[in-house]
Amino acid sequence: MIEIFIISFLVALSGALFPGPLLNFTIYKALKQKRGYLTAIYILLGHSTIELALIIALLAGATIFFQNIIFLTLVQFIGGIFLVIYGIVSIKGVLNTKYETDYTLEGNIIKGYKGNSYVGGILVSLSNPFWTIWWAGIGFSLMVDFNITLLKPLEMLLFFLGHELGDIVWYLPISIFVYYGGKSLNSRIYKYVLLACGAFMIAFGIYYVFDIVFSPPTL
Repeated sequence: MIEIFIISFLVALSGALFPGPLLNFTIYKALKQKRGYLTAIYILLGHSTIELALIIALLAGATIFFQNIIFLTLVQFIGGIFLVIYGIVSIKGVLNTKYETDYTLEGNIIKGYKGNSYVGGILVSLSNPFWTIWWAGIGFSLMVDFNITLLKPLEMLLFFLGHELGDIVWYLPISIFVYYGGKSLNSRIYKYVLLACGAFMIAFGIYYVFDIVFSPPTL
């Protein structure tokens, strides 16, 4: 059962490390709020609230299909393909980005919503189309692979906590770092970290697809 937690954590962390609206919003709030070092906690509480609601909705809506082998196989196969595509696109984006000597954080803050951090975590997540695509393709397929259902609350909790921990171990240090004066990240280190994450997603996606082909799901 610990496998659910570990895989959920690693996949979530690999996705969280890539720049996106939630990272930009976290940087902005860390720079502007009085206690900006805590900003990631409130933002991720909002982010996790909407993710928990989505997990329950996905599982509730698909309950009837969990007895269909074709559905289970197709969802997991698509999830593996999504991981490979996501990894390739991510690596391509990193290689095509001309990083400065340092990756400037303050120059990449989000423009727009500047209100409550908790509410912002919800709104920024919902406004990001890649978040929806990730859950529809990768997140849901992982839950299907682990045979997580609403009738297995412990498995669902481990998956949820592993996923949220993947966000916490990146966003919380970033908010603390930015608040206490960090305006940039070492571009070379950050670039290779992102490349490693992309490679992990590709490798895991390929493994995922082959595992489904040679060890198809059973009821």
